[in-house]
Amino acid sequence: MSTVQDPKRKRALLMRLRRVEGQVRGIQRLIEADTDCEKVAQQLAAARKALDKSFFVLVGCVIAQGDVPADDVADLLSRFS
Repeated sequence: MSTVQDPKRKRALLMRLRRVEGQVRGIQRLIEADTDCEKVAQQLAAARKALDKSFFVLVGCVIAQGDVPADDVADLLSRFS
């Protein structure tokens, strides 16, 4: 499999993941503060969507680099999405 080679894409992906990390820390604080479960669930759903978006950005990088055969990209999508 390939790695993210474009420095701009790599930085953007890392920044996105740092935001997700902050979301998860916020969720931990909500749970520690005995926040209503619906609010916690809402934040969990948002973090999950952010991670999903990160996954698709990563797949986009793999496709854009063009060094992975289409069948391998399809396999990646079917296994992890």
